[in-house]
Amino acid sequence: MQHVNADLLRPYEVVVLLHPDTPLEEQKEIFRRNKTTLATFKGKFHTLETWGKRNLANPINKLRKAHYFHATFEANPQAIAEIERIMRINEKVLRFMHTRLDERLPLTKHTEIFRKGLLESATREREREAKAQARRNAAQAASQNRHSDGM
Repeated sequence: MQHVNADLLRPYEVVVLLHPDTPLEEQKEIFRRNKTTLATFKGKFHTLETWGKRNLANPINKLRKAHYFHATFEANPQAIAEIERIMRINEKVLRFMHTRLDERLPLTKHTEIFRKGLLESATREREREAKAQARRNAAQAASQNRHSDGM
């Protein structure tokens, strides 16, 4: 059996979805508490990004929106277990997912790669929306031409 060193910090990221009606001060308190828990286990917080209120891909408890957050940090497995326990009992936390990151890369590099992926995804989404809008405009123009030709 392999012994796990409790002091060994590993890189993680987490995505957290909070109830859409969660006030800003309560949102801050959730992450303050997570940061305090991390510090208790000698972990280090790296980044916290707020993505704002966004549509959910699938409704959660009949909710269609949530506040999205992404964070990176270093922690040991005991810290992750405690943070997850705390988040499970908070009714404002709809979903969360911790992912252990590649230890060969610094957290700054993980964050850089992640942001680049977000940017590429947003660019593709804008392009899809522009094409869809062009199709709608063409269909509307064709419909107007049919109506004006018929009169």
